[in-house]
Amino acid sequence: MSAKAHNLPLFPQSSSISEAGTLYYESLARRAGYRVIAGVDEAGRGPLAGPVVAAAVIVPDGARLEGVKDSKLMSEKARERAFSLIIEQAVAVSVGVVSHRYIDEFNILKATLEAMRRAVLSLDPEPEFFLVDGTCPVPVSIPQRCLKKGDQLSLSISAASIIAKVYRDRIMHAYHDMFPVYGFSQNKGYGTRRHLEAIQKYGCCPLHRMSFKRVR
Repeated sequence: MSAKAHNLPLFPQSSSISEAGTLYYESLARRAGYRVIAGVDEAGRGPLAGPVVAAAVIVPDGARLEGVKDSKLMSEKARERAFSLIIEQAVAVSVGVVSHRYIDEFNILKATLEAMRRAVLSLDPEPEFFLVDGTCPVPVSIPQRCLKKGDQLSLSISAASIIAKVYRDRIMHAYHDMFPVYGFSQNKGYGTRRHLEAIQKYGCCPLHRMSFKRVR
């Protein structure tokens, strides 16, 4: 059976946190008979350098993770605090990392789905069902549900978005020490003015995604 077939239409559509509540989709999955439910999200689709990182998180039933929300809406310090809270309280956390080389060989969408696949399959315990941010199903046989803007609708996905973002940011901080002229500790590989100017002046480093137009 294809992965798409497992993108089960269990839930009514909702577009705001106020309509649904951050554990609404998890609770409906439990009502459908699933007990081990994960959230999956990624970080790093847009940068010009570095890997794409995905995370999968299983939060406890009825969890209250103070301050956990869409990572894009949080400051770096808030994400770091939330990262520690999630690691402490989650049933399981896993990460999938796909390199810039894989991105260049295939494309960023395939790389993102591969990172998500690795994250999901690394979870212990294995999820019975998972919620994934976006509209593209992850290529695994485990039942799943895609949620557009899922990082704003599901606590599990929000937690995954924070884990993926913080984990990737730490990778880019380490890369900054190797290639300081590009400012990776500040821009995390995104195409800021300083980053683009550095590419023009110094050329690309081994971490750049050569398939991206702004790098070529």
